[in-house]
Amino acid sequence: MTGIIILAAGASSRFGSPKQNLIYQGKTLLQRAIQTALTCLHCEKVIVVLGANEGLIRSNIDDQLVEVTYNPRWQEGMGSSIKFGVAEMLRLEPGITSIILMLCDQPFVDSFLISQLMEKKEAHDCGIIACGYRDVLGAPALFDIKYFPALLSLEGPEGAKKIIEANADDVFILPFPLGAIDIDTTADLERLNQAG
Repeated sequence: MTGIIILAAGASSRFGSPKQNLIYQGKTLLQRAIQTALTCLHCEKVIVVLGANEGLIRSNIDDQLVEVTYNPRWQEGMGSSIKFGVAEMLRLEPGITSIILMLCDQPFVDSFLISQLMEKKEAHDCGIIACGYRDVLGAPALFDIKYFPALLSLEGPEGAKKIIEANADDVFILPFPLGAIDIDTTADLERLNQAG
């Protein structure tokens, strides 16, 4: 059983406004991420972790068939939201055996890619399936149940990359060059809209 956690708690400080609400191809970035997660077969539960600007963001996703939760410690950083999301997933779906972490600012993540993470998990005896782009291993990434304690022990700004790097011999890398494209500034958004 696989659950998906969409991390959307950041303050978008470099962007200047909540990038979760940015419109790309007719939907907000967060709506697109949710749609991707929901159209993924074999996923038992989708949780969205909000933090900064919760009210502004929640109103755009109230109609979505996902569990929306608020991390009161979001200001501590990514590790805090991962920890919070994993704890919430295990509370709601105690039978979950793997968790996929997704971000909401990677516009080229689609349901095929998410399905590939699960397929590679079945095909290879690896506890972590991570996307590889621009010499980075990162999200979206799938973590087997044996890594839940490590995810639950993350603190502050440290993300799951720390766990991936510490367990390199148990990682299958799924090439995803478009994963390098995320949206941190208005210039990023302009380039994306021009390309699309």
